[in-house]
Amino acid sequence: SKVNAAVYQDVLEYFMLPAAEQLFREADFIFQQDLAPAHSAKATSTWFKDHGIPVLNWPANSPDLNPIENLWGIVKRKMRHARPNNAEELKATIRATWALITPEQCHRLINSMPRRSNSGKRSPN
Repeated sequence: SKVNAAVYQDVLEYFMLPAAEQLFREADFIFQQDLAPAHSAKATSTWFKDHGIPVLNWPANSPDLNPIENLWGIVKRKMRHARPNNAEELKATIRATWALITPEQCHRLINSMPRRSNSGKRSPN
């Protein structure tokens, strides 16, 4: 289905909250999301406030700042020659390809964040 604010909030409620509880327990965390309409809806903002979850301020049109976008790019390149015949084969191919991404690739993307977040800014002389 199309992800609207209500669907997104259900995903947050039933998947993100349990995962955050498991990962962070009582530790604080800041949630990161882009500015997709379902993410930036007033109802979604209220949901985060009601659950006491801070959200990272996110600039518009900034896919390079999100490591997940780069991971999806890796998956897309690895799947370039795959020819799934139906939705189930496509899902299986994506899962198998995603599983090939190494922790080292993830760490390289994370470590590249400072460089990418400073791109376009002049360094002080």
